[in-house]
Amino acid sequence: MEFKHSMNRPKTIYVMGVSGSGKSTVGSLLAERLGYAFFDGDDFHPKSNIIKMSRGEALNDTDRQGWLERLNQIAKEHEETGAVIVCSALKETYRKQLKKGLENGFELLYLKGNIDAIRERLLSRKGHFMPLELLQSQFDTLEEPSNAIIISILKNPEQIVNEFMERVFF
Repeated sequence: MEFKHSMNRPKTIYVMGVSGSGKSTVGSLLAERLGYAFFDGDDFHPKSNIIKMSRGEALNDTDRQGWLERLNQIAKEHEETGAVIVCSALKETYRKQLKKGLENGFELLYLKGNIDAIRERLLSRKGHFMPLELLQSQFDTLEEPSNAIIISILKNPEQIVNEFMERVFF
């Protein structure tokens, strides 16, 4: 597959959305397709954040600060070779932190779904630290982006990646 705009190709792609929207599945598939490194933001939460969420407590801006800085650092470390990074990025201020200082461009893919569809996904999910009780707090915190590629979670992961690729690269 040849990219028409390979020189303008974003080197960092953040895949965002509430918990259960399919970020990890879509992000890993997209990274594989592009030949980029893949990073799941959940892997970079400090233990204190995971413990807090496991107790059913929502993270606040202070809890997220170091985590967002780390994800931005990862993006900068992979500016030349490319990275797909998945994280909730629920607020505009968080997204500004994530893209700070990225010279070679970035793109934001927002996996949009309604609370009922995502609740169904979370009910079937096993072994994740994010409890169903926090889903409403994620929707309450969510500031939908205006500068993103927005794709419905009702599509399958392959369809989402194909649509993203068509809209960004071709």
